[in-house]
Amino acid sequence: MTSRTQQLVDTLTARIREGVIRPGERLPTESELISAHGVSRTVVREAVARLKAAGLVETQHGRGSFVLALPSATGFDPAPARTRQEVLDLLDFRMGIETESAALAAARRTEAALAGLREALDAFAAAAGNPGAAVHADHLFHLRIALATGNRYYADLLGSLGPAMIVVPRDRLDPGPAAFARIVAEHDDIHAAIERGDAEAARAAVRVHLANSRARLLRDSP
Repeated sequence: MTSRTQQLVDTLTARIREGVIRPGERLPTESELISAHGVSRTVVREAVARLKAAGLVETQHGRGSFVLALPSATGFDPAPARTRQEVLDLLDFRMGIETESAALAAARRTEAALAGLREALDAFAAAAGNPGAAVHADHLFHLRIALATGNRYYADLLGSLGPAMIVVPRDRLDPGPAAFARIVAEHDDIHAAIERGDAEAARAAVRVHLANSRARLLRDSP
């Protein structure tokens, strides 16, 4: 069972890597973290110590703990996919990365990671009819799977791709209620497999989702 300290570390790490708490910004105070997460002062201090050891924050005496600028771990800075072939190539690339990311997430997920994944899935489902919000929630869902692996290279890679990795043709930005519901169901299958710790099912669910995305692109493009 994951300790409360590690759950808090996972939660704060996710917020840092997602840019919720940006480089140079201060972490919430001890009192704020205690109140928000229902943990003891000892848990908060140990969690901050682990974040410092990981190089994510530094503590300034009398001022608090601040997020450090995150170095680029991969040097990967892709240009957005623009043509249909580039989008297809991106989906092929994601297939190789994200199937294994989901399998690892199923094996390693924590309660905090599952809560974050559920939050992203709910945001995506609620974004029907709002293409911009849907794209960002979709990316967040896949990023949180990467974060759930506990392997920063997956998170760094998907973070560097950004919401642009969800690029779809302009005429598919609003696919309609029935089509959108099917896409939500695909995400739900991924979440369910990770939640029950089934690595093979998680791998298969991502493969089905990205294969369907590829098929939708080929069907709807001239």
